[in-house]
Amino acid sequence: MGEPETTSPDPLAEVRQRAYQAIDQWLDSFLPLLSTPETPTLLELSEHLFKTRSQLLGTCLQAILDHILSHYTQLRQTSCPTCARRLYRKRLEPKKLTTLHGTVEIERPYFYCVACRQGFHPLDEALELAREVHQYDVQQKLAGLAAELPYGRAVEQFEQLTGVPVGEHVSHETLNRIAQEIRFEDVIPERAEIERRIEKARPANGELPVLVVAVDGAHSPIRPAGGRREKRGPGYWRETKGFRLYLSSAEGRILPLASWHQIETAEKLTQHLQLAAERVPLDRVTVALVGDGAPWVWHAMEGSFPEAHQVLDYYHCAEHVWTVANAQYDDDSLEAQSWAETTLVRLYMGWVSDVLGGLKRMKPINDSAAEEVSKLINYLEEHRHRVHYDEAREQGLPRGSGGIESANKFLVHARLKRSGAWWLEANGNGMLRLRCAIYNGTFDRLFRKYVSSKRKSASKNLKDP
Repeated sequence: MGEPETTSPDPLAEVRQRAYQAIDQWLDSFLPLLSTPETPTLLELSEHLFKTRSQLLGTCLQAILDHILSHYTQLRQTSCPTCARRLYRKRLEPKKLTTLHGTVEIERPYFYCVACRQGFHPLDEALELAREVHQYDVQQKLAGLAAELPYGRAVEQFEQLTGVPVGEHVSHETLNRIAQEIRFEDVIPERAEIERRIEKARPANGELPVLVVAVDGAHSPIRPAGGRREKRGPGYWRETKGFRLYLSSAEGRILPLASWHQIETAEKLTQHLQLAAERVPLDRVTVALVGDGAPWVWHAMEGSFPEAHQVLDYYHCAEHVWTVANAQYDDDSLEAQSWAETTLVRLYMGWVSDVLGGLKRMKPINDSAAEEVSKLINYLEEHRHRVHYDEAREQGLPRGSGGIESANKFLVHARLKRSGAWWLEANGNGMLRLRCAIYNGTFDRLFRKYVSSKRKSASKNLKDP
């Protein structure tokens, strides 16, 4: 007979025992619900499970941490990461950690190098611990929620959804801390991701999908800096400039690629748009530029996409036509309506020269009408190569700037222009960067970069006391 088989010891035996005990205690908490004559509803059972799950999961997480950290708690000596001197442990320092799965406590060995005048916890780097009590999993979910809702409402919803209580100031500070680390390059999708989305949008007939580039501005409420007891002075409005790149499907659907909105100069936005253009495979799309009559808008787009089709926003053009109609004729009269609609049809068909000729022959009824007629003539002469709406329709190009207008509303207005809201410019821009990243689908990537940046910063502080 051979040797009897031996069973290797279970390395998780103690963890399993503590987890089984936690499950038993957790199941016991259901006894009051199950001991009543009435059958508990599914909602009651679900609510009880939600309220008690952090107790169960927190205990299990604590058991796992205690198991994997036993090496560190027994650590008596190590080398200084800066000068490599041999160091001996000074003490064990407790740290409370709040996670999405409950609160746990760990003990971290603390070392101090006299030569470098620097103390450190090796365990912090090993576990990628945040310096704050609330760990990175909490920070990530909380920041995403605070980017959508007012800070007070965000913490209420966060606790209701996760069972983890946080303070309103934690929500505000967490979002600002993450936003400070976000750069333009993090917000815009990588070229490979943009190529993937373009390929997904390619029509079945093999034609190139239409990439729409739109630029516009929206105003945001800004306040000067000031302390709690200092008068901040009156608020004011700053223009938030932004661009949106999206694919326009044959069914009229918008397939997002990238959006960027910041309180910045036109020159800075132009630079950002040029960087975004470098990530677009221009040989795989038909590019259409759509904008209103603002010169800075077209300067930004033409410089980044010089070979693109250009389309003046039809509705913006129509507003100018109706302004002349109401100035020359009685407001909303049949004559005004007839002239405006006839003029718009001619512009839609690309008969810009005919419209300009009619405007130049028009005899304004007063100085105000003459001024408006002159403005429309200059407007059409400047943009006449962008007014061929019939050709745009035949080529499947957009004729309106609704894509960027809606981006202004749901990326800028929906968060920054809430009732009573006034923003420090830096905080407003941070909020916009975060919201754009969420919309662009790059938030998870930049959050990982944020965590890495925090680790590098802690390492640098250690090496440069």
